[in-house]
Amino acid sequence: MTVSFRTCPLCEATCGLAIEHDDGAVVKVRADAQDVFSRGFMCPKGVALKALHEDPDRVHVPLINEHGTFREASYDEAFGLIAQRLVPLIDRHGRDACAVYLGNPSVHNLGFLTHIRAMLHALGSRNVFSGSTLDQYPKQLSSALMFGSHLSVPVPDLDRTDFLLMLGANPAASNGSLMTAPNMRGRLRAIRERGGKVVVIDPRRTRTAADADEHLFIRPGTDPLLLMGLVNTIFADGLEQPVEHLNGLEQVRDLSLEFNPERVARATGIEAQTIRRLARELATAPSAAVYGRLGTTAQPFGAVCSWLIDVLNAITGNLDQPGGAMFATPVAGAPNTRGEPGRGSGVAVGRWHSRVRGLGEIFGELPAACMAEEIDTPGPGQVRALITIAGNPARSVPNSGRLEAALESLELMVSIDPYINETTRHADVIIPVPSPLERSHYDVMLYAWAVRNVANYSPPALPKPDGMLDEWQIYLRVGAIAAGHGADADIDALDSAIAAGAVAKAVADSRGPLHGRDPDEVLGELAPRGPERLLDLALRTGPRRLTLAALEAQPHGLDFGPLVPRLPEVLRTPSGMIELAPGMLTADVERLRAALDAHQNGTMVLIGRRDLRSNNSWMHNFELLVSGPERCTVLVHPDDAERLGLGPRAKVSTATGSIELPVQVTDEIMPGVVSIPHGWGHGDPGTALRIAAQHPGVNSNVLADDQLVDPVSGNAVLNGIPVELGPA
Repeated sequence: MTVSFRTCPLCEATCGLAIEHDDGAVVKVRADAQDVFSRGFMCPKGVALKALHEDPDRVHVPLINEHGTFREASYDEAFGLIAQRLVPLIDRHGRDACAVYLGNPSVHNLGFLTHIRAMLHALGSRNVFSGSTLDQYPKQLSSALMFGSHLSVPVPDLDRTDFLLMLGANPAASNGSLMTAPNMRGRLRAIRERGGKVVVIDPRRTRTAADADEHLFIRPGTDPLLLMGLVNTIFADGLEQPVEHLNGLEQVRDLSLEFNPERVARATGIEAQTIRRLARELATAPSAAVYGRLGTTAQPFGAVCSWLIDVLNAITGNLDQPGGAMFATPVAGAPNTRGEPGRGSGVAVGRWHSRVRGLGEIFGELPAACMAEEIDTPGPGQVRALITIAGNPARSVPNSGRLEAALESLELMVSIDPYINETTRHADVIIPVPSPLERSHYDVMLYAWAVRNVANYSPPALPKPDGMLDEWQIYLRVGAIAAGHGADADIDALDSAIAAGAVAKAVADSRGPLHGRDPDEVLGELAPRGPERLLDLALRTGPRRLTLAALEAQPHGLDFGPLVPRLPEVLRTPSGMIELAPGMLTADVERLRAALDAHQNGTMVLIGRRDLRSNNSWMHNFELLVSGPERCTVLVHPDDAERLGLGPRAKVSTATGSIELPVQVTDEIMPGVVSIPHGWGHGDPGTALRIAAQHPGVNSNVLADDQLVDPVSGNAVLNGIPVELGPA
């Protein structure tokens, strides 16, 4: 029996696992009690790694779609077909005719993070989409405008805070998000056990809310009004204790004047005296942090809401302070650890716009909400080819029924994915990828948002099947085709060129530890190839000056201690200051002001929900995770169920579609609100997910309107959607 230690790659908690295997077969997956971060904790998804690795529905060889039926093919045949069809298409219609969709699991993939940029550069298309504009980009945008980098997202210092205010977040089910922290329930309990307080603001009494000291219902989509009411109260009562290095404090004070607790109370459903009390508790606690997630980002005011969260952290003196909202120091480096400390070029967004609706670019991407129209609207620049990577936009984008129809019209679709799912069933070519146990792992992205400074590298626990390509090799082959080098380009040479370019940049950095060294000498010291070589370089040039060999020698990870204050060196704004009132965000306050007097007039409103045993659409094919009571239900308050005459099943409708699903009557949901989990809707013809088809659920995103986005960030609005509800 062999035991391999590795970090779980299935969500943002980064729990340590011990994989027991014998002769290439997984015997057991258990928690790693010695992991420096998770210390013996893991959730049910970690156990499911064995089922994922052994899933007979996983694709192991390239597949080519012929007249609606997939047949097995060699890599050479598959890439040859891509070259045969992609290159002429680009020649005829231009590079923007080929779009790319990057799915959520990609962020957990080291090879993706090190090599996808080369593929995207070779394609040269402005039509790049991802799950980020369905999720967290409002928060990353507000952070970029305030602090100078989209990775400079302050995270609650959970292990030292005395007061935690959470809005639209359910980390007990999600395991944390934009907040890397294993054992969230344990960490939240510890706040209370040491005499602190946890307050949850949510239209549903979630698993997190049940563990909190206080839960307050709020009308969906009104979170920024509550936050502005808290800002108003703190200034009005003279409770502000702003941190240093602030620009725009007086402007924020002036913007908050109209949002007094009485006006805010009418819109949010939270009493004015409660708003005042929360403001006092937040401002006077020894340490405090405000945190929000999907309920605050995937809504009509996602960017403004994200901004106001950190306004509160800043004006109460809790930004960058122990127990407050702090910045991690990722060991492999980040934009806020490189260059001149305390100053930078900031960010630029809106550098180009989508063809049909004119939605602005954000961090090199266009909003996923405009994918379908870019495909099905004729004219110059129309998307005619699509490459999807580890994504299922047919279930994740708003008005997903329209996107599915659009996928059928493509001239070429290539999917780099382990499954034939609701999206990849439309592909002409599917390129398989190794299982998570067959590839190395390091959470480059997630450690930028960790609540403790840690690092852990995992080599492959098991060998790949003979002949299977690593994902980074697939990206380079697709990129080589797009760049005109053909389907049989020398991938190792391309990889070496990428590494040489990265080393050249490192030795040219006058502030870096490798400045002035011989590039060939540096290359000779690094790991030999692929993602490991680039990770080794990043570690050597990062804040801790580690080597990959030193990290690999510590299979349970390295702990560098709690977060430390980083202001002002963490800033990368042109002014060298925290921009508390960025123009893109303050300009949207007028729209927020209009929402003060908006009324729903009895309309039912839809919100999503998370489940500990699920992660978007791709974890429903394991019996371990889908067994038990049906989870794709609509939660309805007893008063609404009686008023609407609901039976065991309900029909939920909007202008874009309708679904029918079981009713779950419960007082954990606010009256006037219904909740449906996202990511379901399986069993369609042409898919190959046998267990998921037995637990199909329904696709809630057919109800969301793809025309409705947060105008600042372009993020889709998936929460707070007016719906019609009645008996099925």
